[in-house]
Amino acid sequence: MCVCVAIAAAAGHNSRGRPTSGARPASRRSDMYPAERQSEIVRLARTGDGSVMISALTDHLEVTAETIRRDLSVLERQGILHRHRGGAILRDPEPFEAAIGSRNERERDAKLSIAARIVELLPDDGVVMMDSGSTTHVLAEVFPDRELTVVTNNIPAISLLAERPRLSVFALPGRVRHVTHGAVDLWGWQRLAKLRGDVAIVGANGVTSHGATTTIPEEAALKSALVKAARFRVLAVTSSKLGRESFCRYADLDEFDVVVTDSAAPPDIADEIRAAGPELILA
Repeated sequence: MCVCVAIAAAAGHNSRGRPTSGARPASRRSDMYPAERQSEIVRLARTGDGSVMISALTDHLEVTAETIRRDLSVLERQGILHRHRGGAILRDPEPFEAAIGSRNERERDAKLSIAARIVELLPDDGVVMMDSGSTTHVLAEVFPDRELTVVTNNIPAISLLAERPRLSVFALPGRVRHVTHGAVDLWGWQRLAKLRGDVAIVGANGVTSHGATTTIPEEAALKSALVKAARFRVLAVTSSKLGRESFCRYADLDEFDVVVTDSAAPPDIADEIRAAGPELILA
């Protein structure tokens, strides 16, 4: 999975009054914005052996070693790199958990197709549960205005769903992760243990015949709780996640009733999913 570092913008300018939209005249690498520099650092790590050295980065980016150290500290706080003496290495080169803003735009057509098929599975009334992630965020954009109760830890989706007057939206509590903008941790798991839903819609960072996986234990615990809390379980993933495994497995494939993915799903992986039990819908 590719890594994108978005450039923050406020009213079309950054804090120094420089425009952040539109093309910028060609300039030296030393004139890069911090986010541009950090994106280049990640690109270099991913196209190489997964590591970067401060000495090489200062030459390539034409900045001081202290500037590079600050950039590496930012990327380490975001969970992208792990620093070591003289450089850094990618924490999880493949698959990688990119920031939610960049993932919302990646494979958008596929996610819209997946979301449209999931809408067809929703009841006219009842309780729908869904987790955080870019695919469920796109689902929130097209979610129907029905007499439904929606329970989610997806903070960006909550504001979209709250605009629909017939929906009742409940936010799960917890610590909000910077990468996913999802609320995780014990409070959310405890709340889900006392709830029952009609439909759960859950994403994954990887799907193989061994099950659905995600990046960290906290995410895995909440996804697992969502699966257990619902009567009908839907796994919603783009085909790029198929055949990949991430760090934490949270459910076997036979725990899902339906897997919805896009039409680019590899035939061999599609056959493995069907053999495991769930219905496979190619959007």
